[in-house]
Amino acid sequence: MEGRHEKVVYENDRGQSLVIEHAFPFFLQKIEGVDGTSASITKTKGIGQDGTTISNVTLRDRPLAIFGSIKGETKEELATLRAQLLEVFNPKVRGWIQYEYGDIVRQIRCQIEEAPVFSKKLRSFKYQDFVINLIAPIPYWIGKTDDAEMAAWIGGLSFPLSFPMSFSVRGKQISVTNDGNVDTPVVIDFYGPATNPKIINLTTDQFVRVKRELLEGEKLTISTEYGRKKVDLIDSEGVATNAMHYIDLASEFWSLEPGKNSLLYEADAGEEQAKVKVKWKNRYVGI
Repeated sequence: MEGRHEKVVYENDRGQSLVIEHAFPFFLQKIEGVDGTSASITKTKGIGQDGTTISNVTLRDRPLAIFGSIKGETKEELATLRAQLLEVFNPKVRGWIQYEYGDIVRQIRCQIEEAPVFSKKLRSFKYQDFVINLIAPIPYWIGKTDDAEMAAWIGGLSFPLSFPMSFSVRGKQISVTNDGNVDTPVVIDFYGPATNPKIINLTTDQFVRVKRELLEGEKLTISTEYGRKKVDLIDSEGVATNAMHYIDLASEFWSLEPGKNSLLYEADAGEEQAKVKVKWKNRYVGI
């Protein structure tokens, strides 16, 4: 344990936080559940088939347990530390765990399953052990936010053509890398001016297209996360409104596959300052 950096930082949705590390007053003994992700496997067996056929694999939620100790010079100080733990790790309030192990820093969204349980140490009233049980409904640890910006290539070209013709404005194709273990959702920001902007993940052959003219100063934000899909139109004053109805029905709320993904921006019309920003957080099955 000597020389190893390991720390747990918990912050609940009320903004209350607490650090548990290899130092008092909140000493970290160990944290369980940071790896060893469990999977639910759907299998079928045909008549006369040897073995089974696996048709689907999903990951279960992630149980976590934090084991630690508190130390107080007086019984009153020990009672204050107990109260602080109970207040921050309140089962009625969800929160985030940030776990640091060496140079690795990851976060996970969690729910308190059992509030801190205390047990007295026999050698002195100054010490008490505790254990906190949590559950992470989405089992992935997430890293820092990565982003990539795509600016449109707008022409200045003129053609001596008299018949009706329209050209799609294409942005520079870029490659982004998902360094995580699984697909990860993205947040896409379209900035005006642009008409019917579209971003394609060429790796998965999926696209998201907005059927609307975005004015200068407007931004349209799309989140593709499962269970939290949303589309917001933000005007020049910073006011956001629901804009899901502007999404082309052929669109798919795509994610980045592990490894390299090729992305392409298109629009039916726009100005030189039009741009798109893609943001994501790598997801990991363990630490």
